Amino acid sequence: MTFDRPVPALLLVRELNLGGIERDVTKIALHIDRSRFEPHVASYYSGGFRYEELRAAGIPYLHLPVRSFASRGAVEAALAFRRYLREHRIRVVHGWDPTASFAAPLARLFRVPVVLSSTLGSRDLLDDRTRQQVRFTDRLVDSVVVNCEAMRKHLIEDEGVPPGRIEICYNGVDTTQFYPAEAPRPAELAGASLVIGALCALRPEKALHLLQEAFARVRSLDPRMKLAIIGDGVELPSLRQNSVRLGIEDASVFIPATADAPRYLRALDIFVLCSVSEAFSNALLEAMACGCCCVGSRTGGTPELTGDDERGLLFESGNAADLADRLESLIRNPERRRALSTQATQFARNDLSIETAARRIADIYDGHLRRKGQVRPA
Repeated sequence: MTFDRPVPALLLVRELNLGGIERDVTKIALHIDRSRFEPHVASYYSGGFRYEELRAAGIPYLHLPVRSFASRGAVEAALAFRRYLREHRIRVVHGWDPTASFAAPLARLFRVPVVLSSTLGSRDLLDDRTRQQVRFTDRLVDSVVVNCEAMRKHLIEDEGVPPGRIEICYNGVDTTQFYPAEAPRPAELAGASLVIGALCALRPEKALHLLQEAFARVRSLDPRMKLAIIGDGVELPSLRQNSVRLGIEDASVFIPATADAPRYLRALDIFVLCSVSEAFSNALLEAMACGCCCVGSRTGGTPELTGDDERGLLFESGNAADLADRLESLIRNPERRRALSTQATQFARNDLSIETAARRIADIYDGHLRRKGQVRPA
C-alpha cells in the first residue's frame, strides 16, 4: 500500500499531565516530521498540562475512558477505538506505557499494520497484574521501544524479550525551552548563596530522603544554602516531617509542581537525581540542558547521561554519605561545577535534542511500515 499523505500514527498514554512519559508522548507528537507522519494522541484521562498543550497545537485527540478492562466502559472504549482507527486510517499504534495492554490486542484484531509498545521505566515498579499484562503484550507487538541501554538489558535479562524485538530511542529535550540563562532566582529562593535541589514527582522510588540526609551533612559548609524540592506527590508529607527531624526545615523550600520547569531548573546550582529506580530521566536531561551541575545515583540509564563523571557526578544508589561527599566536592569547587555544567549542556544540545528523538521515532515507525509493505512516498 502506498500513501499519498503523511502516515497517521496513534500514540497512547494513560494521562496527559506532568509525568515523564506524558512529556515524551507530547514532545514526539509536537515534533515528529509532519511530512512523514500525522500524529494522533489517545489517553484514558483527558485534561492536564500536556492535554492542553496538545489541544492548543491542534493534535487530533481520542479520549478512551478505561478504568478497568472488565467493565462496560472498556467495551465502549474498544468500540470508539475501532471507529477512530478506521475513520483516520491509522497505520501505526504505539502504546507508551501499560495502555499498550489495551491497545495492542485491539490493534491486532482490527488489522493495524504496525503495533508497538514502550518500556520507559523498570517493570519492577509495576504491580503483578500489570506486569503480567505487559508481558503478554510483548508477544503481540512488533517491537518494544526503550529509552536507554539499561532498559534494553532489563527487558532481555529480566523479561525474556528477544534482543531483535527491542528498539532504542533516547529521550529528547526541547532546547528552545530548556537552555542556560541568567535570571534572578524565583522569590522562594531569593537570597540563597547556593541552591541544591530536585524536580520530580514525589514518589518513593525517587528517594528524596537521601537528598535531605546528604544536605544535612553538608549544610555547615555554607549556612546560606537552600534545598529546593520541586514537585507534588504522596511523599510530600513525610519529606516535610523529615526536614524537621534533620534540623534543615529553615533551609528547605518545597515548591509545587509547575509547568514552568525551566525557570526553576535555572535557579538550581546543583541538581540531584537520587532515585533508587530510574530509566532515562527527563528531569535530569532537562537540568543538564538548563546548565545545572548534576549529581545522579548509579542506577538505570543515569550513567548513560552523566558519563563516568564527565557531564555530572555519580554516587552509590541509596548511600546518603556517598551523595554528601559528591555534594561537598562541588560546593568547595565552583570551577568544577562550571566545567561539568558546560559539558552537560553541550551534550544535551548536541546529542539529545527533541529533534533527534523525533527523527529516531519516525525512523522506527518507517522501518516497520516498510517491512509490512506499507510504503510511504519518497
